[in-house]
Amino acid sequence: MAPETAKVLSVNVGGVRKFEYHGSPAQSAIWKSPVSGRIAARGVNLAGDRQADLEAHGGFDKAVYAYSVEDQRWWEGEIGRPLSPGELGENLTTEGMELNDALVGERWQIGSAVFEVSEPRIPCWRLGVRMNDETFPRRFSKALRPGTYLRIVVEGDVGAGDEIRVMEKPDHDLTVRDVFRIYTRDRDEVPRLVAIPQLSESWRGWAEHLSGPHPDPRGGTAAPNRG
Repeated sequence: MAPETAKVLSVNVGGVRKFEYHGSPAQSAIWKSPVSGRIAARGVNLAGDRQADLEAHGGFDKAVYAYSVEDQRWWEGEIGRPLSPGELGENLTTEGMELNDALVGERWQIGSAVFEVSEPRIPCWRLGVRMNDETFPRRFSKALRPGTYLRIVVEGDVGAGDEIRVMEKPDHDLTVRDVFRIYTRDRDEVPRLVAIPQLSESWRGWAEHLSGPHPDPRGGTAAPNRG
């Protein structure tokens, strides 16, 4: 039975870890672990959380990453093993809410903090390392279950068990899943993105480039940032 209210099941943070990738040194902070107590959401991070590649991860538009336990359970069926909180690199493991259908610009109160839905997660090779499966980023994209990045618009603190309360929704119908779907397979719908004021600058630049009268076929078709 679905819970009556959406809530945070787990708050997960992690530091930078060094490892070897295809014979070369690499680093990532995709390894997240649950933490207890109240965790501060300040600036562009949760307290104790880090990103290794600041060009591709983190920043105002990608301060916190949320993924639902419902999508995790779906993945458990696909990969044939259980997943622990934070294993997909998420900071907030949620329950009772279809994150992928959240509208870009939608605002949530969690604990004493307020977050704004910003953009989907575009998977990179680090997710394949974390899952010990180099094909996983491609499988993740195909599944259309990206989860969502959040901006911190009111600083506060969050903790496991906090209710997720939708405070306001913008006046459009573009969901996080729509953005992800348009990027991965339906490029003819790119002009829809340009009309959304809450879209991040990096995504807007990408969308405007592809929506222009003569887009350069040699460049500009990569995602703003893969994470």
